[in-house]
Amino acid sequence: MIWLTWRQLRGTALTTAAALLVLIAVLALTGPELASRYSAGIAGCAPAGTCDDFFDRFFDEHQLPFLALTLVVLLLPALVGLFWGAPLIARELESGTHLLVWSQSVTRTRWLAVKLGLTGLAAMAAAGACGLAVTWWSGPLDRSAVPELAQMSPLVFGARGVAPMGYAAFAFVLGVTAGMLVRRTLPAMALTLAVFAAFQLAVPFLVRPHLMPPVSAAFELGPANVDSVHVSGPGGGPVQLFLSTSAVPGHAGAWVLSSELLDPAGRTTSGGGGGGPSSTVERFVPVSTTSGPCAPSLGRMSTDACLAEISRLGYRQQATYQPLERFWPVQWIETGIYAVLSLALAGWCFRRIRRGWA
Repeated sequence: MIWLTWRQLRGTALTTAAALLVLIAVLALTGPELASRYSAGIAGCAPAGTCDDFFDRFFDEHQLPFLALTLVVLLLPALVGLFWGAPLIARELESGTHLLVWSQSVTRTRWLAVKLGLTGLAAMAAAGACGLAVTWWSGPLDRSAVPELAQMSPLVFGARGVAPMGYAAFAFVLGVTAGMLVRRTLPAMALTLAVFAAFQLAVPFLVRPHLMPPVSAAFELGPANVDSVHVSGPGGGPVQLFLSTSAVPGHAGAWVLSSELLDPAGRTTSGGGGGGPSSTVERFVPVSTTSGPCAPSLGRMSTDACLAEISRLGYRQQATYQPLERFWPVQWIETGIYAVLSLALAGWCFRRIRRGWA
């Protein structure tokens, strides 16, 4: 039975293994140079205090391969579910070849166990190797990425660490389950894609933020959490402040779940009509712009001085976030959830196969 399953799997397995070996070889050859350039850049910018500029340049130079590799790791579990999981049983049921196997000495339970075990382990190994290799290679870029693409962000988190193994296991068993339900390959593939995509969209935004209790804190305003400051109109109008929704001071790489501006009384301030970057919220602060630190001088405003004055008046950023230090604990918790879901689906498959089909 193991030999037969291997014969059915070997074409896709060997193709996947070859592609992974090429990818890992490329990453192994280019990774040390990438890390060396990052270390040299940090050594050069740290004494001058210009590392923010270096981070921007370094990430921009490598943004395309960074996004491409992230996309590859995110797509791999879905492809496993579509092309390994969904046809595995549905193809046998559709063609009727399962009846020939069952007429031999192989039991239904053993038939399913070998198919699930051998193919599932291969899928998890492929996703795990790909995810860990990309995590290692992307280390310098993860440390210099913009907040929206930080390691804890919803897009990047699923393409790092051990999480791809959990996704691959779930996608594979989901495909097998869909195949046993509809008993036709193409409908099983469509069902697998729809359900897996729904999980991959729902978990990052509805489940992952609550896997560990998020941290809530208030922060003074500064360049780390304010994108820009402008005078909103002539005649000493209020200051227009664009507050970051993806960064908090002192916690680089944190995943910011919410970010608001509090007035001196601790109330949430209201916003304006937009006009800033998508990663900011616009807020108006009633501070003097005819005199003092927020008054334009020669047509320009000292942003740092104005922010210091706004902070002195008692305005603060109120943020709820998951710090970067929780990356690996959240990785293991989420992977465990997907492992439990995979085992539950596998258990249903075994119950279903024991009952047979009409």
